[in-house]
Amino acid sequence: MPGAEYGELGGSLPAIASLNASYSTTISLPSPYLFVPPAERRAISDVRRTFCLFVTFDLLFISLLWIIELNSVKIWDSLENEVLHYNFRSSFFDIFLLALFRFLCLQVGYAAFRLRHWWVIAVTTLVTTGFLVVKVILFDKSEFQIFGYVLPIVSFVVAWLETWFLDFKVLPQEADDDRAHLAAVNAACERAPMIYPCAVSDGQFYSPPESVAGSEEDLDEECLGRRAVTAAEKKYVRQGREAMSVVEQILTQEDNWKFEKNNDMGDSVYTLEIPFHGKTFILKALMQCPAELVYQEVILQPEKMVQWNRTVSGCQILQRVDDNTLVSYDISSGAAGGVVSARDFVNVRRVERKRDCYLSAGMATDHDAKPPCGRFVRGENGPGGFVVLKSSSNPSICTFIWVLNTDLKGRLPRYLIHQSLAATMFEFMSHLRQHIADLRPSLHSHHHT
Repeated sequence: MPGAEYGELGGSLPAIASLNASYSTTISLPSPYLFVPPAERRAISDVRRTFCLFVTFDLLFISLLWIIELNSVKIWDSLENEVLHYNFRSSFFDIFLLALFRFLCLQVGYAAFRLRHWWVIAVTTLVTTGFLVVKVILFDKSEFQIFGYVLPIVSFVVAWLETWFLDFKVLPQEADDDRAHLAAVNAACERAPMIYPCAVSDGQFYSPPESVAGSEEDLDEECLGRRAVTAAEKKYVRQGREAMSVVEQILTQEDNWKFEKNNDMGDSVYTLEIPFHGKTFILKALMQCPAELVYQEVILQPEKMVQWNRTVSGCQILQRVDDNTLVSYDISSGAAGGVVSARDFVNVRRVERKRDCYLSAGMATDHDAKPPCGRFVRGENGPGGFVVLKSSSNPSICTFIWVLNTDLKGRLPRYLIHQSLAATMFEFMSHLRQHIADLRPSLHSHHHT
């Protein structure tokens, strides 16, 4: 049968193959994001407050430059000449009025009324751009001063900076915060046992493992080989279970996944807002190979992924906590054409097999062997991982799912990070398919010998 050469793989793994038998009851661990009530919403967000402050700076800066220009002769004579005897071709009073126009429109629209649309700033930027272009063309060259160019250029640049900041920072971040807050309110009100209250679909996933007695010792009894002994090891086990529980709940919420983009291979990237963790990216792809092969290459051998996955430049196993849990140190390659530099991560990973799927879930942790260093920016992963689903009708195909929630840190625009993550996920799938294709001839020749 197709895929028969991989059939013994799952059964030979300690602890993982016997998880279904050992988990006879439904259990649960306390998590720092389960029953925490959502924080009170601020009247105005921090990023909007920063935008309003920048609009105020726009008015004050243009005013200061105009005062300096007036003071080049006698300030009162210059003021009378530019205001009372205003001349479009030589006066800069209109550029000050233009800054005042932007200030009033933007502060009324985005501070007083707290609008969540770009139309106000579109009007102010369009008016500013059109006026300044005409002003520069018709400016009286005989009255030339250095401010004849400084004031229009500064006014033009600041107006477009305001547009960029609102459209790419304020509005997207507030939309993300709103979705996360709404999800948090729903989770808190319904007192869901995990992120969402929906039950796990029968035939796909079991409920997340929970602790019967709630004792630390009970957590270790499931391991058939290596056991967590120290407090740090037990912390890693708890973190791995929490990440696994979140990933399982994300899988049950596929109807709520928001489609983002797909590629020519039919791979699709979705997003989902997770309470207290923000936007999570989900890649879903169909693989033309047995699930056991993907399980072996992606989940069981993360340290070898660097050999074929160009999105990762390093992976080191720092500690094997028990038969299902390990701590790894990972270094990602740069993304977005080098705009996003390499990041390093310390993650705890937990591996499980449940019915017809293989799961690897993890999240950020800390380890004494790899403290943050100056060479890389230390990123932080939220709950995420890999899922490989077997096909009930065809053992030679499987469905691969990658759940990614990461904070790359640094001072990077959020929209740039989101674009680079989706591109990185598609690139990973390209490398994985190529690696599987390279493996198949050697695997078949080895099987026949």
